[in-house]
Amino acid sequence: MAITMDGTEELVTARAAYTRGDWQVAYGTLTRLREVQSLEPADLALLGGAAWWVGQTQESLEVTEHAFTLMERDGDTAGAAGRALDLALLWFTRGDAVITSGWLQRARRLLTDLPEGPTHGYLQYIDGAMALARWEMPPVRRAAEALGQLARRVDAPALTSLSLVLSGLADLRHGDTEHGFAQLDEAMLPVLAGQLAPEWAGEVYCTVIHACHELGDLRRMREWTRATEQWCAQFHGEVVFSGICRVHRLQLQCTEGGWAAAEEAIALSGSELEGRNNWVAGEAMYQLGEIRRLRGDLPGALAAYARARALGTEPQPGESLLQHATGDGGAAWSGLSGALAGRDRLASARLLASGVEVALGLGLVDEADRWCGRLEKTAQHFDTAGFRAWAGHARGAVEVAQGRYTEAVATLEAAAREYRDLHCRYDTARVYELLAQAHLGAGRTGVAAGDRATALAIYRELGAEPDVARLDQGEVPGGLTEREAEVLSRVAAGLTNRVVARELFISEKTVSRHLANIFTKIGVSSRTAAAAWAHENGLRRRR
Repeated sequence: MAITMDGTEELVTARAAYTRGDWQVAYGTLTRLREVQSLEPADLALLGGAAWWVGQTQESLEVTEHAFTLMERDGDTAGAAGRALDLALLWFTRGDAVITSGWLQRARRLLTDLPEGPTHGYLQYIDGAMALARWEMPPVRRAAEALGQLARRVDAPALTSLSLVLSGLADLRHGDTEHGFAQLDEAMLPVLAGQLAPEWAGEVYCTVIHACHELGDLRRMREWTRATEQWCAQFHGEVVFSGICRVHRLQLQCTEGGWAAAEEAIALSGSELEGRNNWVAGEAMYQLGEIRRLRGDLPGALAAYARARALGTEPQPGESLLQHATGDGGAAWSGLSGALAGRDRLASARLLASGVEVALGLGLVDEADRWCGRLEKTAQHFDTAGFRAWAGHARGAVEVAQGRYTEAVATLEAAAREYRDLHCRYDTARVYELLAQAHLGAGRTGVAAGDRATALAIYRELGAEPDVARLDQGEVPGGLTEREAEVLSRVAAGLTNRVVARELFISEKTVSRHLANIFTKIGVSSRTAAAAWAHENGLRRRR
């Protein structure tokens, strides 16, 4: 398209396109204008914003910084402060706290001499969001209170929304989930009414959805993901938040199944978000690692976890579960224990749930019991469906390992109900597998066979090949766990504890613990009697 002599028509077109959210038209028109003439700082700022929306992140940063420099030079203090905050938000979503802090300081300096207004509130919000990322709750509370007061003084619904976001997140992390989510739900009302600038509205959407995921509130996460997708639909063409929505949608899809279809899509979405929103890109790479681990692509999972770490997302507990699956239980236990150190109660929940699984696999029943107790306290504190399901699942697994089969059945059936309500197919299968062990230990062989068949059917439907292969080896007799069967089959073959430990990549002490549990379960008191029982029950080397 040819540019008119003074570019006036094109500027009108670009500004209108930006206002209505047609970022592609705004970006293309302003880019062509810039090639033939200088743009005013305000129009440069629009170009920087449009570039970010269409995914040209580096160009967005460069153009917005240039607009800031020109505005500061020309004495447009308010405009420069606004651009400094735009840049702070961009760098914050990229996960770079140092540069974010630098731009915040520039905005703070410029705002000092300006009359109080909404821009001061955006500064307070990013200050609070950074404190939240550091888990420093008192500054978050102060920022939320200051924002709320400023919103009332200057009559700014957008600031009220941001205040509610900070206050709600602080309540969630304190354990007041009912009040916290109520505030987040209220914070969305100005967003839905179009009272926030799109970039800040997107920040609120992403923050709320992440909080839902973190707390295992998948029902609310589904609702807000749908709302975000509807919000994105108002814009023309593909925008950066479309990719973020896809990642959240795929995270939910992975709980329900469809791993084969989700794998390629989440890999693509995560790659597209790198450099735009590294936090969500890291979440995508972690989810990719989980899909690959559960489907049996262990090298692919390892690569995805490494990419997540490079993007700033700690790939736990998945990385440790991967090590556990490959026989390196000691490294898995060390990794989880190290990751747990210094974590607050909320951030510890997923690690504790996986730690129980790894500890039981290593025969560390007492440790599993302790970690399970911590998880139960966490679930009681936050009281979300996801946390209740994890805690019940872990407790049921411990009760099975302790031979408390009747109690385990009741515990696991409650966990299965929670998982079914949340549409968590894989976790539901894992609970059915434990229910089969519990029923078998209680002498209900027919019920046990049915639960085992249910678990196997779900694993096959999902494409969880390692689990399918494990269950297809045949039912483990005597209520033994898979790891206990591995130990006993080797003892029955005449191997010493030292050799068993070496083959299974565990310590001799752990082998001894397993044998003690085995003796109790099958009612024997010696290695010779245990070996005889293994031969009588057809227990063969399982790996």
